[in-house]
Amino acid sequence: MKPDSQRPHITEQPLTLSNWYLHVNWVNTTLILIIPLFGCVAAFSTELRLATAAWAILYYFWTALGITAGYHRLWAHRSYEANLPLRIFLACVGSGAVQGSIRWWSSKHRAHHRWTDTVKDPYSVRKGVWYSHFMWMVMKQNPKDRGRTDISDLNQDPIVVWQHKHYGMFILAFGVLFPMTVAGLGWGDWKGGLVYAGILRFLFVQQATFCVNSLAHWLGEQPFDDRNSPRDHVFTALVTLGEGYHNFHHEFPSDYRNAIEWWQYDPTKWSIWMWKRLGLASNLKQFRANEIEKGRVQQLQKKVDQKRAKLDWGIPLEQLPVVSWDDFLVAAQNGKSLTVIAGVIHDVTGFVNEHPGGKILISSAVGKDATALFNGGVYSHSNAAHNLLSTMRVGVIRGGGEVEIWRQRNGDKHAALISP
Repeated sequence: MKPDSQRPHITEQPLTLSNWYLHVNWVNTTLILIIPLFGCVAAFSTELRLATAAWAILYYFWTALGITAGYHRLWAHRSYEANLPLRIFLACVGSGAVQGSIRWWSSKHRAHHRWTDTVKDPYSVRKGVWYSHFMWMVMKQNPKDRGRTDISDLNQDPIVVWQHKHYGMFILAFGVLFPMTVAGLGWGDWKGGLVYAGILRFLFVQQATFCVNSLAHWLGEQPFDDRNSPRDHVFTALVTLGEGYHNFHHEFPSDYRNAIEWWQYDPTKWSIWMWKRLGLASNLKQFRANEIEKGRVQQLQKKVDQKRAKLDWGIPLEQLPVVSWDDFLVAAQNGKSLTVIAGVIHDVTGFVNEHPGGKILISSAVGKDATALFNGGVYSHSNAAHNLLSTMRVGVIRGGGEVEIWRQRNGDKHAALISP
């Protein structure tokens, strides 16, 4: 028998009717699909009391903050520092979101940032939206494709190590027992506490977080960089306590904020800011505004350049034939409506009858240097007129200042205009 290390991983074998169950990660499937499905079924026979609904919503925000402010911004990115009581609180309520231990979650997330959109990205959207949403957890993954990342700081954090070692106990305590006990002892709704504040609540927290891995890489805009998939969208921000400004986050991951505008929804940022005022958090990291604006401007310029490339700006000057003044005059006298402006020959034949200033005025410039006339001698033309004129270029006059520089760089090229 081959040693285990030499056996092909199950993911390297085709999925068939006889081995499909071997491809499934049953622990994750139970926590993400089976138990939530049980909760959905139980809800049909469980009354939803107002107090239980209010408690479920409150605990939803607590456990979601455990992920966004704790797992994500505190431990995965170290974007701020928290004192011991806050760290313990975030570790406990984060466990109630039932999304893995801090160590496991943060290591996957760091790998996601390091290997975004590659085969080593644990939840790459390039493999499909549903894959990035939850399939990467319910189906086994090949260790060969695992993106490595440094988690030495997490291994030295006693709270992280403690929670990871006892994570099963944490899930049971803060995912189910605590919310059920509060509802049971508080107003006698043990079953409602289990179903609504427990199971269905962590189902919604899970799905909201999963949206960051899927929708935030598929839906929205890319104001800072479009080389990878992360995007900004208000919908994703609304369901994830502000984590939806994902394009910004991937560009500036150590910033404790995801939303930088005052009007953007980021309650996680507001919570961290409040904790600082209460003395619970410190060293809130922010990227310099100058660097953020540079990224925004560069992306705007990139989009402008992409649009510009699709427009007709006329033949580039360096590609135009160089023509002597005498040859220009000959061509103009042989029926072509040619005029020179700033050392560039333009063929206005097709525009003479369309000229807003009339046919006579533009015809008077044919066979002449109309630079002064065009640039204010008779009428100071608009930017649109300059743009339109550039599409009529057919040559450059030998001896002009710009042409002379071009000749020195590229050598003398003799060419004649197409004969009439």
